Amino acid sequence: MRPNRQPGGYLTRGEVILKLKQVRKAVIPAAGLGTRFLPATKAQPKEMLPVVDKPSIQYVVEEALAAGLDDILIVTGRSKRSIEDHFDRSFELEYYLEEGNRTKELAEIRKINHLAEIHYVRQGDPRGLGHAVLAAKAHVGSEPFVVLLADDIAASDSTLLPDMLSQFYRNGRSVIALREVPKADIRLYGCAVPEFVTPNFARISKIVEKPTVEDAPSNLAVTGRYIFTPEIFDALSETNPGFAGEIQLTDAIQILLGWQAIYGLITSEKRYDIGNKLDYLRATVETALDRSDLSGPFREILANVVANDPKLREMCQDLLDIKIDLDRKLI
Repeated sequence: MRPNRQPGGYLTRGEVILKLKQVRKAVIPAAGLGTRFLPATKAQPKEMLPVVDKPSIQYVVEEALAAGLDDILIVTGRSKRSIEDHFDRSFELEYYLEEGNRTKELAEIRKINHLAEIHYVRQGDPRGLGHAVLAAKAHVGSEPFVVLLADDIAASDSTLLPDMLSQFYRNGRSVIALREVPKADIRLYGCAVPEFVTPNFARISKIVEKPTVEDAPSNLAVTGRYIFTPEIFDALSETNPGFAGEIQLTDAIQILLGWQAIYGLITSEKRYDIGNKLDYLRATVETALDRSDLSGPFREILANVVANDPKLREMCQDLLDIKIDLDRKLI
């Protein structure tokens, strides 16, 4: 049932546009069990897996901060204490770094402690992404907010969140990040039916959770960034548990669609699914190549790997031949 608006309660679309100055709150669900990355995640959170020299969740927090979101709630669970420890002070470590005159490392550690105003709440039982978002209700209140999935990290030059916020301020309604995936892979994602406003921006008419390839209404997959109006909490409260008793965020979005418009921003930016082993390796390699302090020596390592692997050499030669052929056709 659509929630009735009471005085001082939820804002209409027009009021959101007129009254909102800035969305400040971000919710990062980080309570999942990380089963896709076992056995590495048996005793440590998947969100703490390092990409080069930073845990993946720090990249997500930094992305939120870069978009102006400085009030961050991380939804954790059992065996996730190391996430809180990472963003807290470590007096013993700071002491030894200072005594050893390791000023660069000390500055980096102290920077982590002051990244943002970070809060924590425990989900308890891992009952799905929707249940994790619902755990943020008391902290978020009646404000719009952003959800960032902790195992989805962006390239360093990403503008996805600022672009989504711009659309939110323009329309006053929820915005979901979408991307095109191969039709065969849509079964792994939530899938949106778009009514295009521009080539990369659409009003969503329907959304389904992990459809079969045959039943998928499009190849637009929901990716790990959302901006929600607070009515999503009412929709989550009305969402019936599905498989294994989990509350699916996608099902709640479909309920919210019956109450108000929801938009999708289609992105082609480079993103990494840290829960996927191959994508994790890709993230590590490409992040290292993007680092000025590592890229030179690391390229030499990669060149040696290619030189000593016949199959890789053959693949690289094939790719080079394709590029040469394309360049000739463009001349």
